[in-house]
Amino acid sequence: MSKSETAKPVPVVIVGSGVIGLTIAHVLTEGAGAERYQVTIIARDLPEDLSSQAFASPWAGANWSPMQYDERLHRWEKQTFDKFWDMIPTGLVLKLPSKVYFEHEDAESQVWWKDIVRDFRVLKTEAYLPSNVKSGVEFHTVSINPEIYLPWLKSELESRRVQFIKRRLVSLDEAGKLAGEGGVVVNATGLGARSLIGVEDKKVFPIRGQTVIAHAPKASEFVTLIPAVKGDVATYLIPRPSPPGMVLMGGTFQVNNWDTSVDIATAEGILSRAKAFVPALADPETRILSHNVGLRPAREGGPRVEAQIVELPTKGDLVPKLVQGDDESAKVLVVHAYGFGPAGYQQSWGAAAEAMRSLCVLRPSVTSHAFEGTPGTARDRYYLGISLGGVVQLNNPNVALGKMRARH
Repeated sequence: MSKSETAKPVPVVIVGSGVIGLTIAHVLTEGAGAERYQVTIIARDLPEDLSSQAFASPWAGANWSPMQYDERLHRWEKQTFDKFWDMIPTGLVLKLPSKVYFEHEDAESQVWWKDIVRDFRVLKTEAYLPSNVKSGVEFHTVSINPEIYLPWLKSELESRRVQFIKRRLVSLDEAGKLAGEGGVVVNATGLGARSLIGVEDKKVFPIRGQTVIAHAPKASEFVTLIPAVKGDVATYLIPRPSPPGMVLMGGTFQVNNWDTSVDIATAEGILSRAKAFVPALADPETRILSHNVGLRPAREGGPRVEAQIVELPTKGDLVPKLVQGDDESAKVLVVHAYGFGPAGYQQSWGAAAEAMRSLCVLRPSVTSHAFEGTPGTARDRYYLGISLGGVVQLNNPNVALGKMRARH
C-alpha cells in the first residue's frame, strides 16, 4: 500500500461560505489528490441563507465586467472567465452579449481586458444614447445567478463529503481548535476579517451596493457605462441565465457605507439610468421583482490571498476561552482569502487556485515545525505567483513581489 493510501487526510477548516470559501473547497476536493483533505466549512450564514445581508455573495451582480487593471488580479480573472465559459453548457452560466460605453473617445485604447472576453469589437454609438457617451465596445461575457449557483456549489461539495456547520465564530482560535495541530484554516470571512479576533484586519471596508431585480425578457444584453470620473453611482444591466427574463440593474458604489436598508430615491435613479441605455425596458412585460442591498467586502491594497504560520491560542485577556485552562500552544497554517470587493465571483476560481498552491507549498513546514521566530512575520509568509507552479518565498516581501511581477 502506498504512502498516499495510508496517510490520514489533512483537516481543512474553511471559515466562510460565500463564493470564495465554497470555490476554495471545490478546488481542494477535485481531481487527483483530493483525498488528502478532509474539508469542513463553518459559517454563520450558509449558501441557503440567501436573504441574509450579513454576507455579500447572494446580492452580487455575479457576471464578468471590466474593472481597474491589476496584473495579479488580471490573471485570476482570466482563469475564472475561462472556467465559467466552459460551464456554459451546464445552464448555470449564461453566454451574454455585452456593450460597454465610455465617456471618453477611443475606447479601444482603454481596454486592457480584450484577451479575457470573447468576440471583442469596437462599436458605433447609437443616436438614442445619452450625450455623454463618446465611444463603446461589444463582446461576449458570462453571468450567473447566485441564488442558483451558491446552492449548486454546496450540493457539489456535499457529494464530496464536505461537512457544513452553521456557527458564528469570533476568533481564529475556534477554527484552529477544529483543525488541530497539522491542520489548515482558510480565512474566507469577507468583511468578517475586520473583526475576527486573531486577524482584525482594519484595511477591510464595505462598499454598499444597491440594485433592482426585474423581469425584463426583452433586455438580453449586458450594458454598462464606464464614467470619465468614478463616483458612488454606477449604471449597468445584467441578464441572468435563469429564471428566464430576470435582469439585475445597478447600482451604487458607496465606500464605507454600512447601511443595508433600501433607499427608494436611489432605486428610482437606478431604473432611470438603465432605461436611458436599454430601450427594451419600456416593454410592457417589464416588471420590478425586488430591491437588494449588499455590502461588498473590499480591502485597502486589494485582496489578501496568502498563507502564514500562526501560533494559537491568540494572546490577550479579551480572547474568548472555550475551555478553562486550555492554553496549549500549537502552530496552525492559515490561508487568508478575503477582500475581493465587487469582484468576488469574477476572481473566484483564480484566487482559489492560488490559495490552494499556498496551502500545498507551506503545509510541510507546519508538520515538521521548521518555522522558528515570530509567527505572522514576513519570514513566515509565502506569496504565490499566479501561473501554475509559480512560487515566491518572501524574506523581503517588497523585493520578492517585484521579482514575481517582472517574471510574469
